[in-house]
Amino acid sequence: MNRVTVDPIACRAHGLCADVLPELITVDEWGYPVVPGEAVPESLLAEARRAAAACPTLALRLRKT
Repeated sequence: MNRVTVDPIACRAHGLCADVLPELITVDEWGYPVVPGEAVPESLLAEARRAAAACPTLALRLRKT
């Protein structure tokens, strides 16, 4: 099972993650990502990897649990 997590200290609200993975990631009124605590569906795993790779500050991570 994989989950998307965000390091709130490292995040600078670029919003690229939400552009790549809008099915799971939304942004709040300041542009910071809001991620669900649930597992990433298998059908979205490739997009989740791309979203984590697109993060310029490496704040978004895909973690295996």
